[in-house]
Amino acid sequence: MKAVLSKEPGGPSTLVVEEIAKPEPKKGEVLVKVKIAALNFFDCLIIEDKYQFRPPRPFSIAAEMAGVVEAVGEGVDGFAPGERVCGYLPTGTAREFITAPTNVLSKIPDGVSDEDAACIMVTYGTSYHALKQRADLKSGETLAVLGASGGVGQAAVELGKIMGANVIACASTNEKLEFCRECGADEVVNYTDEDLKDRLKKLTGGKGCDVIYDPVGGDFSEAAFRAIAWEGRFLVVGFASGPIPKIPLNLPLLKGADLRGVFWGTFTARQPQDNADNISDLLGWLADGSLKPHVDSVFPMEEAAKALDKIASRDVKGKVLLRVAD
Repeated sequence: MKAVLSKEPGGPSTLVVEEIAKPEPKKGEVLVKVKIAALNFFDCLIIEDKYQFRPPRPFSIAAEMAGVVEAVGEGVDGFAPGERVCGYLPTGTAREFITAPTNVLSKIPDGVSDEDAACIMVTYGTSYHALKQRADLKSGETLAVLGASGGVGQAAVELGKIMGANVIACASTNEKLEFCRECGADEVVNYTDEDLKDRLKKLTGGKGCDVIYDPVGGDFSEAAFRAIAWEGRFLVVGFASGPIPKIPLNLPLLKGADLRGVFWGTFTARQPQDNADNISDLLGWLADGSLKPHVDSVFPMEEAAKALDKIASRDVKGKVLLRVAD
């Protein structure tokens, strides 16, 4: 079978597509023929050994996928050959076949496309966990989303609206902000042209934001925190801009506010039932049309390097996918 492989540390150009052995499902595992693999910003970091974990090489990129059950291993109940499924692994779905334990797979509802199903595990899973379990976001509260046109940012905008929040999308260009409005944002802030703290304060009538969702880091984190409301919750999601910010600890003291970390991968392992409930909610919203993921572009598997280059250049609105098979 064909697989996209990282065989040495480096940028997207180091990726290769090679033939490797087709896996066999072990006890408790499902063999899935992958149709769509979804990429995320952390794929750019993993291949350069800059992410939280370093899988042994050679490894495949992509953590999310949608496909069809090919076979099941001993002791597997609830899945059968021919069923459409979506799921996630720490990495490794950019290949024609994968094996996965049943607890990371979900059945795709009728009427939901492979492309949409492949989008929701990591980006929407992360954002929903962040807003539901970590922020305890309530209807009527104000949510500010930094990097709002990217994968997790777009998901946070959409889910914030579904959960009843007033959503302020923050991004670096007017084009990106127009996309955020299409995703449901109530207000927008261009933090290249405007002072982020002052604009957030103005948009909230001086009260500040109840929840701030930050996958960006860098200089914008402290500016956003200075516009947080009393007893606000600041979600540390990631550092897409590169630098890890150093927020003065007098700020959470003065605001009675919380800094709350969001690590979806560990959450799925420690609270598998909560995560399963979250994924069930997301698939339900996909099925009834409440949730409508935006696919920025779909590349053939052989052009995985070009797809990652697009993500790394910040030239993305929504999700970038790899078509592994028709």
